[in-house]
Amino acid sequence: MHEHSLIRNLVAKIHGISSEEQGTPIAARLRVGALAHISAEHLREHFENETAGTPLEGLRLEIEELPDIHHELAQEIVLDSLEFAQGHDN
Repeated sequence: MHEHSLIRNLVAKIHGISSEEQGTPIAARLRVGALAHISAEHLREHFENETAGTPLEGLRLEIEELPDIHHELAQEIVLDSLEFAQGHDN
């Protein structure tokens, strides 16, 4: 399923950045394209299922839905930033 692949890629990206930063993220800002085939609500639900029992469980998601189907990121889920417990952003 397309959405599972998108979520797995997102989780892998967050895990990778977290390892590089050697910290635990507490929040992520995301943008979801109009043609990404997933709503903010479903993204949140799938993300929670994918991260259950991992260090990312409970990560707060701030999701902006992009309405423009012609936007260059219309088919993407974009990780804009991560907020870490130590107070530094990426």
